[in-house]
Amino acid sequence: MPELPEVETVRRTLLSLVVGKTIERVKVHWPKIIQHPDVATFCERLKGQTIHNIGRRGKFLLFQLDDVVLVSHLRMEGRYIYEKEDAPFDQHTHIFFTFTDQTELRYRDVRKFGTMHLFNKGEELRVPPLSSIGVEPFDEQFTVAWLTDQLQRTKRTIKATLLDQTIIAGLGNIYVDEVLFRSSIHPERTATTLTIREIEALHEAIVQTIQEAIEKGGSTVRTYVNTQGKTGTFQTQLYVYGRANMPCRRCGNPISKTTVANRGTHYCKHCQT
Repeated sequence: MPELPEVETVRRTLLSLVVGKTIERVKVHWPKIIQHPDVATFCERLKGQTIHNIGRRGKFLLFQLDDVVLVSHLRMEGRYIYEKEDAPFDQHTHIFFTFTDQTELRYRDVRKFGTMHLFNKGEELRVPPLSSIGVEPFDEQFTVAWLTDQLQRTKRTIKATLLDQTIIAGLGNIYVDEVLFRSSIHPERTATTLTIREIEALHEAIVQTIQEAIEKGGSTVRTYVNTQGKTGTFQTQLYVYGRANMPCRRCGNPISKTTVANRGTHYCKHCQT
């Protein structure tokens, strides 16, 4: 958390707030967030750079500046806050991008798991962390035939396979549970055992679920809010995630919770056999 829909919502919010802004200075209060290059170089390279666009690759944000790209991963609880330069902040605010108009983009992260990388433009997709990211649900390459081929290459459970960011980018625990329910597939099924009809249903569920979640601003099941402090609303439509022991919206039987691929996993024993 956050997953593709939440990161996409943050991206769209940031577009309206910081595109066109020029960075005057950068302050780093928790150096471990900066993965590349060293902190001093990171801050110096960003001085005088203007934000021209903000893209997304899987769960990563890509800030496109004059001649560098800032790659940001929010991990568990990272979030961006846009404020006036003199606005108060708390001890969980770790990175400050101060613009020439005396506004700031601040990075806040209670658990300090988020990461930032700064690359020369054109380099960011050729090296980690983005070089191994798989296709996205809205890519032209993401077809039923492609998905079938990928599932036939692994002996893992379908849940573990869908969580693998080198195969499909952006899916996390929430949305994997949801798409498996929508396609009536048990999370512990071995990926190679899915029939073509099940793969077609899975493909459709992935695309539709992610699109609906984006339209609702993502899911706020713990602490997620967008850059303007607004929560998502898709959590009200979740079928299984976070609903252990509650009645299934489809059959009325209680939702079960177990562990698959080392992740808490929600499913319906009756709808996902």
